[in-house]
Amino acid sequence: MARMIFVNLPVTDLDRSKAFYEALGFRNEPKFSNENAAMMQLSDEIAVMLLTHQFYSTFTPRPIAPPHGTSQVLLCISCDSPEEVDRITDAAKAAGGKTDLSPIDQTKGGPMYGRDFEDPDGHQWEPMWMDPTFAEQGAHPVETVEA
Repeated sequence: MARMIFVNLPVTDLDRSKAFYEALGFRNEPKFSNENAAMMQLSDEIAVMLLTHQFYSTFTPRPIAPPHGTSQVLLCISCDSPEEVDRITDAAKAAGGKTDLSPIDQTKGGPMYGRDFEDPDGHQWEPMWMDPTFAEQGAHPVETVEA
């Protein structure tokens, strides 16, 4: 069996969240969905589990962090082209998400192209494309940030 990743997200309105992710091209898997959770397949190996706050709380004693106005994780989706980056981000906006929130370079034509959006619950996603030739060169030096 292939190794999979399941991203578990607490949501305030399960039906609204399912509709949002379906508008982006995720597929609902009914076998693992009910009134408390919805499994949304991005690919054969990646699924997003949308969990009501009450159900999410059964997995951890920690409080649910408010995603609006704070950041704990950035969820990056690799894309096959800059156009796919735009398609996903534009679909997020049309489905009620907020887009282009980060001060990132959105100029096409460079070795990397990305945008970002928030789902209705404030979870931040970053569709991103990387030129295959650039990717073959490996990681570039990490920029240092003065504290």
